[in-house]
This record gives sequence, structure tokens and C-alpha cells, in this order.
Amino acid sequence: MNRDRYFDSLRVLAIIRVVLFHAFPFAALELVFPSMGVMFALGGSLMVKSLDKSVSRTIRNRIRRLLPALWVMGLILVPLMLRLGWPDHARWSLLLWLFPVANPPASEFGYPAAGVLWYLVTYLWLVLLSPLLLKLYRRARLATILLPLALLGVFVIHPDVFGAQAGEVVQNVLMFAACWVLGFAHREGDLRRVRAAVLLPLAVAAVGGTLLWAFEHPADTGFDLVGIPLAYAIYSVGFVLVLLRWSPPMGWLARARPVDRFVSMVNNRAVTIYLWHNVAITIAVVLFDPLKLWEIPTQVLEDVVDFALAMSLLVVAVLSLGWVEDIAARRKPRMSPFPRPRRTAPAAVVPQPAAPEPATVQPVPA
Repeated sequence: MNRDRYFDSLRVLAIIRVVLFHAFPFAALELVFPSMGVMFALGGSLMVKSLDKSVSRTIRNRIRRLLPALWVMGLILVPLMLRLGWPDHARWSLLLWLFPVANPPASEFGYPAAGVLWYLVTYLWLVLLSPLLLKLYRRARLATILLPLALLGVFVIHPDVFGAQAGEVVQNVLMFAACWVLGFAHREGDLRRVRAAVLLPLAVAAVGGTLLWAFEHPADTGFDLVGIPLAYAIYSVGFVLVLLRWSPPMGWLARARPVDRFVSMVNNRAVTIYLWHNVAITIAVVLFDPLKLWEIPTQVLEDVVDFALAMSLLVVAVLSLGWVEDIAARRKPRMSPFPRPRRTAPAAVVPQPAAPEPATVQPVPA
């Protein structure tokens, strides 16, 4: 199966940015590359071709690829949370660890792990809504892209309509549904038909306008674009328009073997990396004092060592739990996240005809 290496590379950049932001939570990192919007746009694009073949099979396959890694996390985390004390949990809510139509519950101990699960919840809902969204898109393309943004604007004005838990799910789905539908536009070839003279000013207006709005309407803690759901949704749309409109040639990646293998590795273990990276970062912070990392002479070196420790713990998680993604993808489970080296068959030896024997020169009679 031939993979879109541009999509694979975008997914790697998105995951790297997420990991870096949780390790070094600077607001600027979220603005450099809106990872969530990009990842949802990639997901939407990949849904279209499969939906045209079989709706039910496509949804089952997406759920199968998404949930086993979450189930493994639940098997580890839920007993730990119960063992360490979790008096206020509702038993029925534990079912959300099996099928996360809302954010799975967690104790204070488990929050670093459960705090990132909103992405899986949102992804699951967009997968379930994709057949309807695709039908709407093919009937009214522009209206279907703008509809989630319009509904998000209404929701922001009336946020208590659905209650706290359901309201969070609705907000996240509406925030990223436009990016998901832009993935449809990419796969259908509609984005390629938009002239650059139209698309580029639109993308710049989306990015620049939302930045200006957030700057002029700061939160209590200062500039916070992510804290303005509609602004961040439009900001993400601006990036997605450009990233999916042009696909650069990726032939160079196959020649850069270490980079190529790294891209394949991250894509093979994307769900595991996403689920466990914040746990690894949190454990590294907890180990800060016992390991006396405060004795490191400079702040920069201290941060580097702490981050290296977190990434080492993440490698352990990927090696020990990543094989679940192989099973979910119906591959043979392997501890190594790297693709198997391709075996090239030895060239067939073509038998050559024997060289003719040199002619014997007969003496000419006198």
C-alpha cells in the first residue's frame, strides 16, 4: 500500500509540536503550528475514499484503529486510580474508557493521562458524523465548511445548553469540524481548483484576523488565542487551507533514510505516542527532586536533561505498548516501531551461451 508521505510528515510535525508544547508550555508553540486542526484535516481527507467503498466498514475500521490503545491505557490506569483512592467516581462513567463518546473520567492522579483524551473523543465523533457530513458537503460545499463555525459562534454565546460534560464535547467537535470537512475538500480535489490569488488572501485573513482579535481581547492571563474557541477554529482553518492546497514533492524523503524511518516510526506508533507522552512528561517532573536535577548548573541544561528523561520514558512506553497498534492495524505485532527493511530479491542469473571454440587453422596444401 502506497502511503502519502506528505500526510505522514504533517502528522509527525503535529505530534512533535504537541509533545513540545506539553513539555514547554509556551503559548507561541501553539501558534507556530496548529497541530490539532491539521490532524483533524488529515483524518477527514483519509475518510472520503474509504466511505465511498463502504460506510459501515470504514467506521468499524477507524474505531478499531483508534480504541485498542485507549483500552490498554484504561487497563493500566483505572485500577491504579481505584487503588490509590478515587471516592467520587461514578461506576457507569467508567464505560467511557471502552467507548469514549465523552471524556473518560479520571482522578487527580490520572488527570495527566486523561487530560489528552479529548482528541480521541472528538475524532470518534467526527468519524461517526462523517457519512452525514460528506453527503452535506457534496450538496453544498462552502456551506458545510462554514456551518460548524456558525454553530460554534452560537454555542459560545449559549454555552450552558448541553451541560458541562456534553458541552465540552460539542465545543471541541464544532471547533475542528471545519478542518475535517476541508479534508473532504482536499480529497475531492476542490481545494486544488481554488486559485492561489483567492486562497492565499483568505488564509492570511483567517490567521491575521484571529490573531488581531485575540490581541485586542486578552484573557485574564493575557494573550490567549486558544481560549477563544471560534478564533482558534478560524486560525486553524487558515493553516489547513494552505497546507492541503499544495502538496510538495516528497521524493527526497526516501533518500534521507534516517528521516524516512523516523517518519514511518512515528506514524506506526502515533496513537501510543499521543496517549502516553504527557504521562512521561509528568513522571519526569515528579522525578525532578529525587534525582536532584536542581543541582544542574544552568536552567537550559536542566530543561534539556528533564526533557531527555521524559522522552526516555516515552520510548519505554512505545516499546512496551506500541505493539497494540500493530494488532489494531491487523499487522503482525512487533516491539520495534520501525518498519521492516525491504528485502530485495537477488538479481536472476541469466545463463550466458558458451563462447565458441576458436577455429583450428588447417595447413594449406602446397
